[in-house]
Amino acid sequence: MLETIEHYRIRRLFLVPAALKILLEHPRAATTDFSSISSFSYGASPIPLDLLKQGLEVLQCGFVQMYGMTETWGTVVALPPEDHAPDRLRVMSSAGRALPGVQLRILDDAGNPLPPGVIGEVAIHSPSNMKGYWNRPEETAKTLIGDGWLRTGDAGLIDEEGYLFIQDRMKDMIITGAENVYPAEVESAIYGHPAVADVAVIGVPDERWGEAVKACVVLKPGVDADAESIIAFARTRIAGFKCPKSIDFIEVLPRNPSGKILRRALREPYWAGRDRQVN
Repeated sequence: MLETIEHYRIRRLFLVPAALKILLEHPRAATTDFSSISSFSYGASPIPLDLLKQGLEVLQCGFVQMYGMTETWGTVVALPPEDHAPDRLRVMSSAGRALPGVQLRILDDAGNPLPPGVIGEVAIHSPSNMKGYWNRPEETAKTLIGDGWLRTGDAGLIDEEGYLFIQDRMKDMIITGAENVYPAEVESAIYGHPAVADVAVIGVPDERWGEAVKACVVLKPGVDADAESIIAFARTRIAGFKCPKSIDFIEVLPRNPSGKILRRALREPYWAGRDRQVN
């Protein structure tokens, strides 16, 4: 890819965050001429803020985050280049605002709209929403909830300015001591540690808290770090109850072809033999 960018003077590029990370970590990236790139788009999964900052510094072009689903026929929310700026760090953590013709809501478990700043399930009203899943009426009924609204399965909140902040997939949420913890937020906090190359956060059984937050960490080559220092680093960035109680160091994270972390594969050894994947 680095050779292709230089040879063909690529102007526009879209990558998922995991692919951007691989690109930036390649030794040749330090000497690659990225000056032809005028626009870089990214999406498909939450991006750690430190990785986003690194990308802006290296590529030196306009960044656009794109949020959508197959069920919405592509992008319905976007974060434009002007929001990717040092004085816009708060909104840089968001997915952006609804595109023209698109409406957003945050719903509680009963499907009622929630006020700004409260986390719930993201719902989308768009003329490009699907009509349904082929030959899957029950799944369609759960997703399409009437009046043109579609439940995404994503947890998020909308602020007073209309910016959508995705927390994670609802099914990946960790409930520890009755507190909700979203893996993507914890991962973003840990990712900035100088020894961490990659990280995934999962919930594991805990007799006291129901679930405990565990981080699976891939260290950078030739760099050592202990669990205590990484947990202490996370504690400076997020609330104490969100910090991992334990850390496993592994060689590589399991991901699907689009770069999304396969949390179920990470969770399975800890939940083996249990009737449910919640405690």
